[in-house]
Order: sequence, then C-alpha cells, then structure tokens
Amino acid sequence: MSDVAAIKQLVIKYENLRQEIKKIIVGQDQVVEQVLLAIFSGGHALLIGVPGLAKTLLVNTVAQTLGLDFKRIQFTPDLMPSDILGSEILDNNREFKFIKGPIFANIILADEINRTPPKTQAALLEAMQEKSVTIGGQNHKLTQPYFVLATQNPIEQEGTYPLPEAQLDRFMFAINLDYPSFNEEVEVVKATTVGANPKVSVLFTADEIMNYQQLIKKIPVADNVIEYAVTLVGKTRPKSNAAPEIVKKYIDWGAGPRASQNLILSAKANAALHGKFSPDIEDVQKVAFGILRHRLIKNYKAEAEGLTIEEIIKSLF
Repeated sequence: MSDVAAIKQLVIKYENLRQEIKKIIVGQDQVVEQVLLAIFSGGHALLIGVPGLAKTLLVNTVAQTLGLDFKRIQFTPDLMPSDILGSEILDNNREFKFIKGPIFANIILADEINRTPPKTQAALLEAMQEKSVTIGGQNHKLTQPYFVLATQNPIEQEGTYPLPEAQLDRFMFAINLDYPSFNEEVEVVKATTVGANPKVSVLFTADEIMNYQQLIKKIPVADNVIEYAVTLVGKTRPKSNAAPEIVKKYIDWGAGPRASQNLILSAKANAALHGKFSPDIEDVQKVAFGILRHRLIKNYKAEAEGLTIEEIIKSLF
C-alpha cells in the first residue's frame, strides 16, 4: 500500500475510532483528539483535571479500542520504584528471577502521579525516554507501542510532590480537562444511572499503530513550517532576543528543543489524521497549547496578575 493510500485509510479508521470512543465518553472531543495525537505521534500525555471528569475511563476506553494491554498504577506517598518496575526474587532453585511490574504494558495510566515522592516519579524517566527499564544491572525492553498517560489533580496540593521539569518535559502533551457543559452533564447522568454497559470494538492492532507512527514520521514538512515552530519555541525563552515583552515580563523559563521536535511531530500527526499530506502553520498552532503549556514557568508577577499560560502562548502567534 502506498503512503498516500495509507493516510487515506488512517483518516477513515481515526474517525471510526472517535465514534467508538463516543459510545463511552460524552463530550471532551478536544481531549480525546489530543490523547490520540500523542499516541499516533509516539508520545506521552499528562491529563490535568479535577476528580470525576472520567480521566481513567477515557484512558481505559482508548486502550480497549486500540487493542492494547492496559495497566493502571495508583500513585501514593508510600509507592516504591519496585512496585512499578518489578523486582528480582530468589526462586526455588536459588536463582534470581525477575518479576515484571505493572509498567510492562502498552498503555500505563499513572493515576495522580504527583502524589508519590520524586524517587518513585524518577522510576518512570527511563521507561518514558528509553522504552526500557534497568533492574539489577539487566536492561529489560518494554512492550511496543508504549505510552504513559498520567493524571494530576490541579486543586488538591496537600501531600503532593510537584513533578520536576525533567519529568514534565518527557510528556509530549499536557491536556487540561474542563467541566462538561450543562447538556453534556445531563447526557452523562442519563447514560450512567440506568445500568447500561456499552461495549466498544477493537479497531487497531499494536502492529498497525506502530506502522502508522512510522508513516507519520515520514511525512515531509516544508522548511518554513519547521522554522515557524522553532521560532515559536524560541519566543518562549525570556533571555532570547526574539522574546516579546510579555514573555520577558512574565516567564522565568521557556521551552527547550524537545518542544520544537514535539511541535513538528504532533503537527505531522494532526495533518495525517485530517487527510493532509504535509502539515502547515495552522497544524503547528493547533497543537502548540498542549505542547507548550507545561514547559513554560510563570513568575510571581504573572501569578499575581492572574495571567494564564494559555494567554501568553496565544500572544506568541
């Protein structure tokens, strides 16, 4: 099959996938789209929202429709790295045997990731970047495709450990979940209080997802689009000559080179999923909020004046 035919097929399968997810998830169209963008780009996503917005249900539903193995890890203050990665034990023959932890799955839901200490958070770093873990000097490859979808409650900060910037930068997308609209909430209540249990169909295989990821990477990008993405990221750095006044005044630290890479990769995925054979500047702008949101650090002036990261990013366009 040619690349052009494969992209056309992907568009059809993507639309079917969205319709299948809608059987379970009411509304949250942009959230679903960004999660799927991260998956087809081969990246990880951080879902930020208050409890009860169906974050866990969304991830579980996506895993089912994609035909992927799914594990949920509830992050707590007493969680140890070995609880995630696994550990070596002595078997009956007095030989060390590695028992795999829950991280050995295609999709990992790291629930309330900021509730566990930095030592345990750091256990995810190698897995997210290298797609492998090292235990007792032995390197163990993770099952492909591999995604970490983490959740974080933005309100309750007591007993939490803020994610270090190095860990945040590993997430391709930071996705804000908002409350549903009145009509959506009515639909949610109707659907979840009658005992119905809708089933979703499996529309992809693991091999298909990896093939589509490779297809998306091969999509050509015009130089002016790459230059636009790199310029946009450069504007977020307050010490850069290209930084506008709003960034110099309200941002302490801007985004690094990984943001530029992720902007182009996710713009390619956005173009492919909508039937385009090359991304344009509009594709970059569409994914920019999710890519940059968690990579800009506001200063106290921005906090005091109630300026949001979204307002600052929008001003960069």
